[in-house]
Amino acid sequence: MKILSAEQLRQADAYTIRHEPIASIDLMERASQAFVDWFSNKFSKKYYEMVSVVVGKGNNGGDGLAIARLLGALGYDIAVFVIDLTDNSSEDFRENLERLQEIKTIPLQWVSSVDELPVFGDEEILIDAILGSGLSRELSGELLEIVQFLNECNNVTVAVDIPTGVFADQVTEGSTIQADYTFSFELPKLSFFFPENYYRVGEFNYASIGLDRAFIRNTESKNYFLTQDMVESFMKRRGKFAHKGVFGHALLIMGSYGKMGAAILATRACLRAGVGLVTVHVPTCGYDVMQTAVPEAMVSLDEDEYIFTRVYELHKYSVLGLGCGLSTKNKTRNALCYVLKNTDKPTILDADALNILGQSRDWLEYIPKDSILTPHPKEFERLFGKTYNNFERNRLQRQKAQELGVYIVLKGANSCIATPDGTCYFNSTGNPGMGTAGSGDVLTGILVGLLAQGYTPEEAVLLGVYLHGLAGDLAAIDYSQEGMTAGDIVDYLGKAFLYLQKG
Repeated sequence: MKILSAEQLRQADAYTIRHEPIASIDLMERASQAFVDWFSNKFSKKYYEMVSVVVGKGNNGGDGLAIARLLGALGYDIAVFVIDLTDNSSEDFRENLERLQEIKTIPLQWVSSVDELPVFGDEEILIDAILGSGLSRELSGELLEIVQFLNECNNVTVAVDIPTGVFADQVTEGSTIQADYTFSFELPKLSFFFPENYYRVGEFNYASIGLDRAFIRNTESKNYFLTQDMVESFMKRRGKFAHKGVFGHALLIMGSYGKMGAAILATRACLRAGVGLVTVHVPTCGYDVMQTAVPEAMVSLDEDEYIFTRVYELHKYSVLGLGCGLSTKNKTRNALCYVLKNTDKPTILDADALNILGQSRDWLEYIPKDSILTPHPKEFERLFGKTYNNFERNRLQRQKAQELGVYIVLKGANSCIATPDGTCYFNSTGNPGMGTAGSGDVLTGILVGLLAQGYTPEEAVLLGVYLHGLAGDLAAIDYSQEGMTAGDIVDYLGKAFLYLQKG
């Protein structure tokens, strides 16, 4: 699913109005109905009867007025507050104001200062429809005071399209509405995917308002929301006469004294992802534990008892995965450099492999093209340097993916995948319960397993990240976010595959 800029969405609005054709006020009605359909399902009138809608005088306010009228028709107890700080108003706002005023049962109050707002009841829901995505500057003056007052209320707050004060396509630094929920028209906004906006946006939802599909399809974007239908489109089906020889032979170089658990998790995940054969290269101290914990894997032993120092015959393997629990000692550093210089196969690099590269950034040029790097935020900073906000970090992530010709997975909520052509995919699966030791090792194993089977690097990284999050979501249903472990993610990979295969 494409993520379009605020300007591109305005162009889609205008194109739809001209070519459907549909009047602007009727498109606004359609958008408002989409919001009301979601809202009434989320907030049953049985439990949330009183709703206060706070609107501005632009098109976002026009949406709010239509929403108030439609919710009133469903039996919600509605009050409307119009923020009256300018003489200007949009045509659609004025039209919806007339329609609302025809309904005598919905009270409407004009507000020109914060002192004119009431004390809202504890069970009341606030709907924010003051300013939309056309924002051009940070909030200030009386409007800023009104927004700060609304934030101080303890009410559940729901934003229409985008919270007031939040920029759709650039960093937001000033005060904004702090919504618990945001309902976005047609598509989510880019700013919803960055951690610094979570307390502003809350849980976001979206639905189509019927904008022209051909226009959206033909509009260029470098940002996508990774969804189920996207990964289903390139999932491979196994042939009846397929055997382990056609699903690849992966080499995992992982583990060190005291960190063999990382190697076990990655190896188990690699097998669960469907690899034909997997060999794990470990120091000799890891032999017994690997053979016992993962009997399906073959074990290659290093000459050193405690760390990785050397590996031979790299040409035998379909794909390499390095880093989980590896250590960053000098012999291991040199051995990693040797591997990168002596393979041209796409390679998965995680954890200590990335930490080593962060200490020797000139080695980044040795990474084979189309490899996959999976840093968490601190590892990313060690590799590529500090940034001051997530928009800046996203630009750096794209830049480095293009410069190095690799895929960079920045792990976190809505993990972001940057491709060698500068496109970014934000993942839609996963939950906070996956913030647990070993979760990243599981992702590495999944990616290696998929790449070994013949998926292209782009297919492997998109499917792998999605599957990883989906398995975590399924595990959380049974174990809770607090109670799940990385091993549970491995155990639920089979269910995640079934979920996708059944559509």
